[in-house]
Amino acid sequence: MPAHPDAPPSPTVAAWSWRLVPALLVCLAAPAFFVVRVPWLGWVLLAAGLLVALAAERTDAEPLARRADPTRTHDSTPAGSDTVRSRVLGGTATARGSSIRPPSLLRDLSLIAAGLLIVSAIPLKAELDDLSILRFALALGGAVAVPYAISRWVYGDHAIRFPWRGGGRWTAFQWTWLVAVLVLGWLILPFYFITSGVYLNWPVVDTPELIARLFVGVGAVGIWDELFFICTCLALLRRHFPFWQANMLQSVVFVSFLWELGYQAWGPLLTIPFAFLQGFIFMKTRSLTYVVTVHLLFDAVVFLVLVHAHNPGVLDGLFLV
Repeated sequence: MPAHPDAPPSPTVAAWSWRLVPALLVCLAAPAFFVVRVPWLGWVLLAAGLLVALAAERTDAEPLARRADPTRTHDSTPAGSDTVRSRVLGGTATARGSSIRPPSLLRDLSLIAAGLLIVSAIPLKAELDDLSILRFALALGGAVAVPYAISRWVYGDHAIRFPWRGGGRWTAFQWTWLVAVLVLGWLILPFYFITSGVYLNWPVVDTPELIARLFVGVGAVGIWDELFFICTCLALLRRHFPFWQANMLQSVVFVSFLWELGYQAWGPLLTIPFAFLQGFIFMKTRSLTYVVTVHLLFDAVVFLVLVHAHNPGVLDGLFLV
């Protein structure tokens, strides 16, 4: 399927590159923050990843700069070398008055790091009081808005986009998958939440107001998941690595966040395939609307299971467990 018109051009990337090292370090900060919950370890991993990315870009820049400017010697700096260096290191080069900003691993990893730092600033335990909702809104909203703003108005490369209208009309297979998501959720999620006891990671919802708050909260976090993990993390990583590598890296971040949110016990057996599939579906459809719809249908079942688990007898006829 052709890329959405708003999508940045897909770069040619090597099958394997040692640039995976800084990307992996940055993504491993997520389990440090959200799984083992050792903030200083997450900070160290982020710093190490960005430093290695900087070293990688400088190492790659030198031979490229020498090939671009063969008159350059170690003891002299010919005219125009600053432009060459700027172009190779991902700076701004001017061609007929236009700004060219090639992908930079350092810049793109710094955007992911910024989002992770913002999210890690708050506890992710699900709570439904006004203060907790405000805290979630500011942190999660900032984790999407800040990298987007830096990419567009500071770095000037507009690497993060949200193709709500991308992908064209949904195919018969896409509509079928939406039904399959509901059926799979209905079969699997009640068994997972109730037999493992992880439903206790979410607050008791036994009044209409709390049920309404849970409904809004589950849906809002589901939409945010796609904005950050897919449209931000995956999109940035895809500029430097083959899709399957970028998807594995974003899944590390995705699953780590869901772990602290409450999908624990054997939850990764569900969340890992889900993270992979959401990345794959987005790559195939180029439609944020579609992946958000898939996620919201899944989360609708999550919401009903949580209400069922906290209120025995209310929805007993709806689920098998």
